[in-house]
Amino acid sequence: MKKTLIIILALFSLNTIIAQQSELPARTKAASTNIVGSDYPRIDDAGKVYFKVKIDGAESVKVSLDNTVLTKDSDGFWTGTTNPMSPGFYCYALKVNGVDMPDPLSETFWDAGHIFSCIDIPESNNNFYDIKDVPHGDVRSVWYKAKSTGEMRHAYIYTPPFYEKNTKSRYPVLYLLHGMNQDRRAWSQQGRANFILDNLIAEGKAKPMIIVMEDGGIAGISKNNKQHFWDAFCKTIISDVIPMVDSEYRTLTDREHRAIAGLSLGGAQTYQISQDNLDKFAYIGVFSAAPFGFSGIQSAYKGLLNKPDEFAKLVKVFFISQGSIEGDGAGRKIHLDLEKAGVKHIYYESPGTAHVFQTWRRSLKEFAPLLFK
Repeated sequence: MKKTLIIILALFSLNTIIAQQSELPARTKAASTNIVGSDYPRIDDAGKVYFKVKIDGAESVKVSLDNTVLTKDSDGFWTGTTNPMSPGFYCYALKVNGVDMPDPLSETFWDAGHIFSCIDIPESNNNFYDIKDVPHGDVRSVWYKAKSTGEMRHAYIYTPPFYEKNTKSRYPVLYLLHGMNQDRRAWSQQGRANFILDNLIAEGKAKPMIIVMEDGGIAGISKNNKQHFWDAFCKTIISDVIPMVDSEYRTLTDREHRAIAGLSLGGAQTYQISQDNLDKFAYIGVFSAAPFGFSGIQSAYKGLLNKPDEFAKLVKVFFISQGSIEGDGAGRKIHLDLEKAGVKHIYYESPGTAHVFQTWRRSLKEFAPLLFK
């Protein structure tokens, strides 16, 4: 225990905060997720990650990204290089003397129910989520009181470029839901949703829109056998979130200017919320949804999928996506069932990605241009 405490303190010592060196590996660049001023971790064009960190008192160091073992050099730095990584956003730990520790040179993020060090492996020649020299919207931190419960709630709300200047303009709204053991920060921090929209809007590929990122309440446990633990948010979004947004922002309030989408368990919530509230949403996006969110062609959307023409009149875009190396239950099977039933929808499969944010970033890039046409 004493040894572990010494290691923890050492991790945050001055020596550990910034690993300086005279010569950096050729054709590498510092990761965008590094703390300010840190040269490491570094990434090369093949997606290999280079580590160099000083951890006083360490006897062994391993990186959980692909279990890369670091070795101690003559200057006391632990160094090593991973195998090539696919583009995307990865959480990892440094296993120091067998104990998982954050990397003091990387920023930390809340994901999968924990605080992790994370690294963003860029996608070559496809920088749709980069910060570019284009007009940028704002991501606002918004606290408000939910009238139905009396609780204080928190949302992040993206307003598009020139929202403050175009005071006579009103905007459509996308309600964008996160996944299991994530929260309202995920889509802007890990997903970079605001930059994706900034770039699409600047290119004329997407309509300027407001994006609402609220807490889906899907990090808890069911209190009884009759109610899923995420059900409460399905009511809150209708009773509290939408009314707050429509009262505080310049929105277009009809269903034709309102969309809902979500990733993973947030996709299951999207199914549930949209099928019970088709009077509120005309656009639906489901990214790598948990399979139990969709009850089947015969019963989903109160049987309306058995009447494809009527469903198509109500739902302007029904978008299903998943990563190509995810299992069929993440969306592919539902797509095939919809196709067989003649239900109009759009299916997108992210090439070479799994149940990770690169799949969902790409899904948002494909989904957003379809909205509010």
